Amino acid sequence: MFSQVLQSILVVFLAVTISIGYFVAANWTLKLWGEKSNSSLPEKFKPWVFLFPALFLVSLYLIYPIIETVRLSFYNNSGRSFVGLDNYIWLLGDDEVKVAVRNNFMWLFIVPTISTGIGLVAAVLADRVWWGTFAKTLIFMPMAISFVGASVIWKFVYDLRPIDVDQIGLLNAILVKLGSEPMAWITIPFWNNFFLMIILIWIQTGFAMVILSAALRGLSSEVIEASRMDGASEFQIFYKIMIPQILSTIMVVWTTITIIVLKVFDIVVTMTNGQWDTGVLANLMFNWMFVGGDFGRGSLIALIIMIGVIPIMFWNIKRLRQEELI
Repeated sequence: MFSQVLQSILVVFLAVTISIGYFVAANWTLKLWGEKSNSSLPEKFKPWVFLFPALFLVSLYLIYPIIETVRLSFYNNSGRSFVGLDNYIWLLGDDEVKVAVRNNFMWLFIVPTISTGIGLVAAVLADRVWWGTFAKTLIFMPMAISFVGASVIWKFVYDLRPIDVDQIGLLNAILVKLGSEPMAWITIPFWNNFFLMIILIWIQTGFAMVILSAALRGLSSEVIEASRMDGASEFQIFYKIMIPQILSTIMVVWTTITIIVLKVFDIVVTMTNGQWDTGVLANLMFNWMFVGGDFGRGSLIALIIMIGVIPIMFWNIKRLRQEELI
């Protein structure tokens, strides 16, 4: 334990030392070059000199893995023998992949929409009551819990015990009190996906609420008061004045949650490990690559996830740039 702590401290010290050394050496070199050449060329190079470490690390830890993932998708399970399009043909015909893609689309449509919707409503209503700060704190608290921790909490909600034993799962305890039989909630095909989605909605609603609440506070109170004086109802103010003015923020929140959903893994693994038709692409990738040891198929599934994330990221960046120009 002590050796690991010491090693971590040493790594941090070396990283800081190298960074300071690079900064000093780069400044000294550029200054010396400028004095000898008597030109403005060193000043033009200065931004690139200081951007180089970041560009190098991005290339090393982002661009190279992407290229390697594409390459491995054309190879066999060991990553040594070229198999052409065999993995792609398998992807198009495998039933497990089809179920995972279907589940991913369900997650993508339902989780961001409901999280953003509930977060927006909570942001509006919480500011209208005296205990709004307390309510916001309660709604935001799940954000502080890891996906695995949240899954463990919800396991106790869905837990099933034998009929002759007291039910500790909240839902089954309620069913038994009402005179019904307990149910294995997370094993019900198709519907179990919705029970898993509730966990991520529970976590991400707080994020949506905080961001949208900040956006709502930036609205002009004069415009809202003038609308009330003109006879607009609270619903009309919400739907026709508030939402159009914070629409860009709503879209940013929605796309951010969408990217998180595309990478969802922890919840599925903790709750079902992809059983009972609950698998998603990230879970399938992990199983093929690290459990099954098939680097070819695992890389191909990772590539599909990346292709799904990239358009959303570019759209988000494009929208932010358009806002900056306004």
